[in-house]
Amino acid sequence: MKNKYRMFRSGKSGYYYWQDNDTGKQGTLGTSDNREAQRLLSARNESWSMPATAINLQIARAYLNAADPKLVSRTWQEVMEELVALKRGTNGLRWERAIHDHSFDSIRRLPLIETRSDHFLKVLQEGKVSSNVYLRRIHNFALAMDWLLKPVIPKASWPKVSFKAKRAITTDEHCRIVEREKNPERRAFYQLCWHLGGSQMDVANLTAEDVDWSDQSISYEREKLKNSEGREIKPPLIRFGEQVASVLRLLPQAGPLFPRLREVQSKDRANEFRQRCQGLGIKGVSLHSYRYAWAERARKAGYPERFAQEALGHNSKAVHRAYAKKAEVVIDSLEQWEHKMKEKVVEVEFTPANPAKVGTQPEPAAGSGG
Repeated sequence: MKNKYRMFRSGKSGYYYWQDNDTGKQGTLGTSDNREAQRLLSARNESWSMPATAINLQIARAYLNAADPKLVSRTWQEVMEELVALKRGTNGLRWERAIHDHSFDSIRRLPLIETRSDHFLKVLQEGKVSSNVYLRRIHNFALAMDWLLKPVIPKASWPKVSFKAKRAITTDEHCRIVEREKNPERRAFYQLCWHLGGSQMDVANLTAEDVDWSDQSISYEREKLKNSEGREIKPPLIRFGEQVASVLRLLPQAGPLFPRLREVQSKDRANEFRQRCQGLGIKGVSLHSYRYAWAERARKAGYPERFAQEALGHNSKAVHRAYAKKAEVVIDSLEQWEHKMKEKVVEVEFTPANPAKVGTQPEPAAGSGG
């Protein structure tokens, strides 16, 4: 039987190449060793002469097993477990929940070497947006660890991740939620979410020691970023006014501000909030909507962006703009802005630093002869 491929050697590089006898297409065998090149060429001709998938897979397994036995038997469940083992803190908890997604059940025991694109497409069809996000990360982790010989789905062919539209909670909605809430701890929690713009986990974990009454400020380390090694991230520093002060006075003056809520899982706090919104007929918001609301209020009020970044705990302008992109802002004309600036300059120039001393002259020093 005529072979599909033949072999030749490059005079310049010394490497061996294969050539398709029918089409003339060529490719490298990746070696300058004649024996190894002959084996690779034989495998290529053998795979062509026996096109049955099962036979080819057995041949591939024999080669791979000699190189690394785990390459043949490693399943996607093992990949998930290895990935979760590298995560810490709240990020680790999120991954623990993510890998229990039922849409992954069809591939858990599937060896990586047997995975086809239709296996992944089934997961994506049955799963949610989060299934798409986490499956990509699991797939990329396996590629980076050289556990996959090639991508299961090419990067450009993955279905686009489309998150649901998110919006900020309005002032009216917040007031209705607070007015109806009978539990004092939960009511105070919603009020601080509104005034501080923190994530629900960060606000729930606040302690009395995070509050500095001397300059009326709150500073805390974000739970999400506690395990960010090698990154210098400033903790949020937020000054508060009388409304926040009145809420803080009702809370414990030592230890956790929300002793019960901090022991509750994030999903349970979110469910409680969702139930209250449903009872009021409020749709399309979550606890994270308080964070959007704070940023939009800040932009609408003309609050400097750098101050908003400090308060929200983000160094990136792009991140903050993503939170505030829907804020409605009325921009003055340049003429109006110049007029306001002139008024401020005049006010500064003619406002005395110490009105009590206006019109008085300092007494001459003794012996000055003045």
